[in-house]
Amino acid sequence: MSLLFFRTTVLVVSLLASAFQAVAQQSNRPQPARTAQIERSVVKIYTTARQPDMYRPWSKAAASESTGSGVVIEGNRILTNAHVVNYASKVEVQSREGGDKFAANVVAVARGIDLAVLELEDASFFKDRPPIKRDAGLPEVKDSVLAYGYPVGGNSLSITKGIVSRIEFTSYSFPTAGLRIQIDAAINPGNSGGPVFAEDKMIGLAFSIISNSQNIGYIIPNEEINLFIQDIADGKYDGKPKMFDELQTLENPALRKLLKLDSMVRGMVVKEPASKSANYPLKEWDVISRIGGVDINNQGLVALTPDLNVQFQVHVQRATRNGKLPLTVVRDGKAQEIELPVSANRARLVSGLGGAYPSYFIYGPIVFSRATWEFRNFFSNSIGTINNYVFNAHALITRMAEKPSEQRQDLVVISSPFFPHRLMSGYDNRFGSVLLSVNDRPVKSLEHLVTMLRDHKEELVILKFDQEGAESIVLPHQQIVAATESILQDNGIRQLASSELLEIWNKK
Repeated sequence: MSLLFFRTTVLVVSLLASAFQAVAQQSNRPQPARTAQIERSVVKIYTTARQPDMYRPWSKAAASESTGSGVVIEGNRILTNAHVVNYASKVEVQSREGGDKFAANVVAVARGIDLAVLELEDASFFKDRPPIKRDAGLPEVKDSVLAYGYPVGGNSLSITKGIVSRIEFTSYSFPTAGLRIQIDAAINPGNSGGPVFAEDKMIGLAFSIISNSQNIGYIIPNEEINLFIQDIADGKYDGKPKMFDELQTLENPALRKLLKLDSMVRGMVVKEPASKSANYPLKEWDVISRIGGVDINNQGLVALTPDLNVQFQVHVQRATRNGKLPLTVVRDGKAQEIELPVSANRARLVSGLGGAYPSYFIYGPIVFSRATWEFRNFFSNSIGTINNYVFNAHALITRMAEKPSEQRQDLVVISSPFFPHRLMSGYDNRFGSVLLSVNDRPVKSLEHLVTMLRDHKEELVILKFDQEGAESIVLPHQQIVAATESILQDNGIRQLASSELLEIWNKK
């Protein structure tokens, strides 16, 4: 036997031994379990929905059908994603291919964190479908997972395998943030709302993928799910507590010198408190060093585990009790304990619809509505439009983040192109413009506008807009009112306003 043959044989044996050892080590790691019980409790959801039509607010978009996934939880309920059942007019649930479909009702929705709960009209559905066990903690990076659901491309239950790639605290839908788990198991449209398992316990709910990417899917972990379920125990969803103060990191040496901090002080600097009230616990230049008894580093991170750091805001949802968040702050070189008031929402001039349909009021050829995040999306992907709005100081750019006040409670926008009419001759279309005043009287809200036009006694109406370079519109009031009915008929519109505004208008 040659020396070369001997060495080659030894090398092959060594490589085989290493391979077997790696397989053995892998087999000792906890593996997800596939059981008939789990598969029975994963359901397919059929939805028929009519989304709002932001630019024809008197109408709704055409009905559309879609499917998603869900999972049985305690209380004879089904957990899924909010976007699966958003604006649903009909929801049905089916377990396994070919089974009966059961009518369902949406009983709770958290759009910010993308969760929803369904109840079925026929409770017999749950007889052989027990609630899934949820893991109390977070998985570890590299843990093996199985994703269950009903993605497009087939009718039967799909199960894909992968690992946990990343865990972080990040933004969901503004202004909501939360823990999020990234996995590399294949997740496709239709998987939304399906459970993901490590071993025999659910670790979260699939909800998102990144378009045009491979092996990047996201799940909502059980901590977020449990917070949601606890919140809706009283029959309504209040939302997650948040801090609305503006903060910055404490990394720069000159910043530390300005604040006269020794090397032991770490945390986040308060750039602008959420309130300037003398009674508000946080002040400008305070350093938040601890949250709920947990140290914050100079990048605003806290340690969840020895190997995992996330944004400190994760402890806002963990440490808040009765709307109060315990913090340690360093002010003028001295540490002190405070309780910060926190809430789920902060009122803005522009807000979201929250599952409602838009309000509207038709005044002759003009359609007025309330500016919302959904309406603002019409230009959010157009750099040219955004640049033009910025240059002209358009209110949808300059005022959207302002707090409501007695002088202005919301922004009134022209939400549709003008209906064709001779009374609008010579005027540019003001689609998307925010109304500033009527006859130089500031418009406070959409309700206020309707009241002003209802009670208007002058011959002419003068409309001015909240942006530079926008021409004013002058109209004969009585002729506009008289023309409204024929405009509605010509365009197949049943009533001149949404119900709450129609009630105001009819009080005249």
